[in-house]
Amino acid sequence: QVQLVESGGGLVQAGGSLRLSCAASGRTFSRSAMGWFRQVPGKEREVVATISGSGLSTYYANSVRGRFTISRDNAKSTMSLQMTNLKPEDTAVYYCAAREASGLAFRTADFGSWGQGTQVTVSS
Repeated sequence: QVQLVESGGGLVQAGGSLRLSCAASGRTFSRSAMGWFRQVPGKEREVVATISGSGLSTYYANSVRGRFTISRDNAKSTMSLQMTNLKPEDTAVYYCAAREASGLAFRTADFGSWGQGTQVTVSS
């Protein structure tokens, strides 16, 4: 399994920006597709964005496409999510996730390793 640690969450006003980071250890990073998911109380965890092991393929949820950008640095075993034009409905706990395969995926069930989560709160 991969060990994942998120950072970068916080409180921001609507229209603002935040950058989330995820540091990974325990497995050859480039062999793992990665993703960001989010969850609010009472709702299922949902995909935000995912990226293949090579970084060449990405997937975005419709709700964030054009506002969020996922990226990875395989040399540093890190992944990031740049979030711009944030909206109150983006408020959630954001989780970093890793898959035991390098191919792009977007279902929660495709990812076997999870970070502890970081809170993002967007005020109106």
